[in-house]
Amino acid sequence: MFYSLKGILIYTEPSFIVVECGGVGYKCYTTLSTQRSLPKVGQEVKIYTHMHVREDAMDLYGFITVMELNCYKMLTGVSGVGPKVGLAILSELTPEQVAAAIATNDSKVLTRAAGVGPKLAQRIVLELTDKVQKMDIGSNTVIPPQGIASSSTHVGEAVNALTVLGYSPTDAAAVVAKFDSALPVEELIRLSLKAMAGNL
Repeated sequence: MFYSLKGILIYTEPSFIVVECGGVGYKCYTTLSTQRSLPKVGQEVKIYTHMHVREDAMDLYGFITVMELNCYKMLTGVSGVGPKVGLAILSELTPEQVAAAIATNDSKVLTRAAGVGPKLAQRIVLELTDKVQKMDIGSNTVIPPQGIASSSTHVGEAVNALTVLGYSPTDAAAVVAKFDSALPVEELIRLSLKAMAGNL
């Protein structure tokens, strides 16, 4: 229903903010990451939103970037991950770290978030890895547009992670191929996101 809100930040609490648009104050639940990136109260802010509707309430969730919004929607699409758990994960981890955890099958890192035990963390990795695999991306082999195959596991995992974050496999492979395949997965993801920042 609402894609984004642009207005004056009039109130903040650790779990939510209020943005006034056209005289109406919209309460948006947010992550700690988003809160750290907000301007001061009284200044203009733009946040990307997701509305969660249930029988007894309609709640709005706000994120400072489209990537964080997409990562939140991806996480809450997993069985057992509700809105609060989704916020808890993204308060503890960046979207890049979530994507890297999924791409490298590292469920332990997800348990750093409140409300995420080992079983739920494993389910998140399993379900989201399956989604990536259904997109026909090889976990160990990436073929850049130039047609040169790279057998680097780090490259494959970085491409998978970028795909989890919503980029097309072709675009992700092309950008990751520009960097040294010996770099750690998270560094490849960070550099690739920086290079693709204008293409969100």
